Amino acid sequence: EKTVPIPEKLNEWAPRPPPEFVRDVMGNNTILQITVGSATLNLEKHLIEKARGSSAGAGSGEFHVYRHLRRREYQRQDFMDAMAEKQRLDEEFQKKLERNKMIAEEQTAKRRRKRQKLKEKKLQAKKNKLEQKKQEKEPDQSQEPVSSEDDEEDSKEEEEKEDDAEEPSFVMGRG
Repeated sequence: EKTVPIPEKLNEWAPRPPPEFVRDVMGNNTILQITVGSATLNLEKHLIEKARGSSAGAGSGEFHVYRHLRRREYQRQDFMDAMAEKQRLDEEFQKKLERNKMIAEEQTAKRRRKRQKLKEKKLQAKKNKLEQKKQEKEPDQSQEPVSSEDDEEDSKEEEEKEDDAEEPSFVMGRG
């Protein structure tokens, strides 16, 4: 037998944090905690308040730095939004699974009660039948003899009920 290596799940891509000189100028910081599988990411969600711009007074090389910082910041925000959306969808999915599980358990419990009820009914019918046989063997003058036609009708009704209870909800081969 050969052992087959099972590859581990690759870590998801995460954007680099903004450089220190940009962080110093930032405004409101909000820490966003994102859970991916068993790993937890803590990301700072904030907007860069034009630390550098392409306006007058900036050197010719500053425009490219600004452009790259802006692109990376947008990419980082898009990533955080996507991760938050993914986490929200995962939570909704888990809630839906839990709800479906509860519904299935309720249906199973209901069917279990129904089966138990039928079982008890059959046992009670059996006990009643045994008691009737005992009473028939011991002739009692206080009771009137029960006609055999009524017994036959009762037994037929019981058999029909039993057949109905065990009848499958679908029949294969019929079309």
